[in-house]
Amino acid sequence: MIDKEGLLQNAGINTRLSHLGNDPAEYHGFVNPPVVHASTVLFPNARTMETRGQKYTYATRGTPTTDALCEAIDALEGSAGTILVPSGLAAVTVPFLAFLSAGDHALIVDSVYGPTRHFCDTMLKRLGVEVDYYDPLVGAGIEALIKPNTKLVHTEAPGSNTFEMQDIPAIAAVAHKHGAVVTMDNTWATPVYFRPLDFGVDVSIHAATKYPSGHSDILMGTVSANAKYWPQLHEANITLGICGAPDDAYQILRGLRTMGVRLERHYESALTIAKWLEGREDVAKVLHPALPSFPSHELWKRDFKGASGIFSFVLAVDAPEKFKVKAHAFLDALQIFGLGWSWGGFESLALHVNLSDRRICKAPAEGPVMRLQIGLEDVVDIKADIERGFAAAKAV
Repeated sequence: MIDKEGLLQNAGINTRLSHLGNDPAEYHGFVNPPVVHASTVLFPNARTMETRGQKYTYATRGTPTTDALCEAIDALEGSAGTILVPSGLAAVTVPFLAFLSAGDHALIVDSVYGPTRHFCDTMLKRLGVEVDYYDPLVGAGIEALIKPNTKLVHTEAPGSNTFEMQDIPAIAAVAHKHGAVVTMDNTWATPVYFRPLDFGVDVSIHAATKYPSGHSDILMGTVSANAKYWPQLHEANITLGICGAPDDAYQILRGLRTMGVRLERHYESALTIAKWLEGREDVAKVLHPALPSFPSHELWKRDFKGASGIFSFVLAVDAPEKFKVKAHAFLDALQIFGLGWSWGGFESLALHVNLSDRRICKAPAEGPVMRLQIGLEDVVDIKADIERGFAAAKAV
């Protein structure tokens, strides 16, 4: 018998991605696990039913399909357990509900994903949780913001849309000193390029909708916790009755098999485009952590193994009243880039970033922020499309 676990432990990332999460020997040799559609699970007798004395008891608590994906994610994250939820946003909100109660205080990075901020400002506020936002560059200085009732510190690196890096180990050390759980939205890097739990994070969050899916057709989130916080996360998930669907879990597991090679292409193409944009007079600045010119580049270089395909740039515009019209002209001229909210799929996407909700990380004054998801198309064609955008923006 092959010691698959031992074989993969020291294997390269693409080898691991190709084989993690299921054993074909358990399914008559088929290389992919079956998609198990289920709600009810039958028990052989009343005693087994009473004690839940078998592996599967009800489909909200797992199936062979969802377990295969969870096992793959745990292997990638180095986590004690993983839950599947129906979206990336749910991957943030479920742990918030798991670890926060009325009267608690949470610190949320100001460059956070917009819908996360909305949840904090509405649902958490209604539930009696106090929320403060902090500068992503605060590092160990976050200690000045800790209160006696601070129970959770949420991080996201790089930050949504403006891509500030965070000193995750320093923030985690301070949070743990004061007994707070540290959560991180790591969707941008995936566990391929950054493993949060290795840097002091307690709960790692991903929108599997993005790179694990890779094809813009699945919504799912994963939440992985260390041994200390896994029981509480798991119990909250069961209590809330939130779970991932087996068909979606199957698709995400299939997407993992090619995620490494796709990420390599996204990384290479996006960095090529970012460097090209830096040299253009149409561009005021490029917001990409892997560029040496980026203010928090050294943090990225220290902690991360790579970069993904999404970054932003500031379109050079001489007057604020022209920001929107030039941004829209740029977007409307694009032919290869789609105009869409998501990212992580095979196709290039673009949008005009709205930073009006920021408290600390204000919008750049030099022009509108344009976010690009660089897909798997050929770089020469992507550049030509961006040129069309620049020409259109210049003409208005």
